Amino acid sequence: MTSATPPTGTGALAKREARLAWALLAPTIISVSLVVILPLLAIIWISFKPFSLSDLRPPAPVVRESLRGSGDDLRIEYRLRNSSQEIAVEGVTLSDVLPDGVTAGEVATPCILNGQDLFCDFGTLEGGQRERIRIPVTLDGDKDAFEDLLEGSEPGITGKGPNVLTNPEFSLENFARVFDGSEFWGVLWVTLFYTVFGTIGALVMGLFAALLLNKSFRGQGFIRGLYLFPYVAPVIAVAFTWVTLFDPFSGSANALLVQMGLSNDPINFFGERPLALIMVTVFEIWRYFPLSFLFILARMQSIDSSMYEAADMDGASPFQKFWLLSIPQLLGILSVLFLLRFIWTFNKFDDIFLLTGGNAGTRTLTVNVYEQAFAISNIGAGAAVAVVILMCLITFSFVFFRFISREEGL
Repeated sequence: MTSATPPTGTGALAKREARLAWALLAPTIISVSLVVILPLLAIIWISFKPFSLSDLRPPAPVVRESLRGSGDDLRIEYRLRNSSQEIAVEGVTLSDVLPDGVTAGEVATPCILNGQDLFCDFGTLEGGQRERIRIPVTLDGDKDAFEDLLEGSEPGITGKGPNVLTNPEFSLENFARVFDGSEFWGVLWVTLFYTVFGTIGALVMGLFAALLLNKSFRGQGFIRGLYLFPYVAPVIAVAFTWVTLFDPFSGSANALLVQMGLSNDPINFFGERPLALIMVTVFEIWRYFPLSFLFILARMQSIDSSMYEAADMDGASPFQKFWLLSIPQLLGILSVLFLLRFIWTFNKFDDIFLLTGGNAGTRTLTVNVYEQAFAISNIGAGAAVAVVILMCLITFSFVFFRFISREEGL
């Protein structure tokens, strides 16, 4: 007796469902590619290029036409230069049509004048090279009118140079500059300190706030809304408030410390090492603990209360109920929050930049990206630091999912 065998392969209905699924996913895939993947690939590409702001425009010839002299010494001048100081431009030609009423004299090499048509072939212009063409002319009419006519028209110019951004040549110069010396490792240590303690502090403070508000009492809704203020307030407003509050000359915090006798002199909270790093980390904890508070409180309120009632009957202390009942139930959401907060804090730029500008030992990798790319106009080095940030976050994510236990929500 022959046993029945299940059908193999993919049926027509399954293929139609697959096509429909891909069609529904297509807008999302395209959007993610345009918004995330393509810029990411562009940054990786630029990181292998010795690229600066001056290289945004490819090398090209630039020409300026003017009418010079007076009387018998009247002449038309063409001033030609290479826009790049280092890269040569090939196939440079200049063409122009002289206005009617202009009689040109002898034209020097490499230019040729055919009637009123001027053509010059310069070949290759080296980096920073400049050329000047003088053509003696006589005018049949008003000089000012001819000058306006000349300067109002643009001569034709051709020439093309290699673009550093698009050529197939790659270099590790940017990464060598990033890892050169001890500066990078100091910046990396500051970033890790700020990220680790800022993340853990926000989680601990959020957990403590959730424990406080996990009970019903009068004014509970108002207190919850008040806890959300640091997170929903504009960052520039709260950063300015903190800088003003801890100002060494006019800040209320320093005035209070001096009056209480806790300090003899004002303290520059955001201008001294290592106090500035500690202050920006405390600011990070204070500003972002409400996010942890919301998620943890929501998870705590979903825990079955019968477990706590049974623990009360067994004589468990509040700490035992928290450690043995609450924490195991919260491990999933705490793990997710740690992952998200670590990534977000590692990429944080605006808080530190508004508080200290990256000075006084608070320079993180993201601030370094800004300084490399825009302060000293080295876009390639800034992109290289951004790629280092990406590699650090990929490594952290791999370690997180590989070695941290997978609880609910992961």
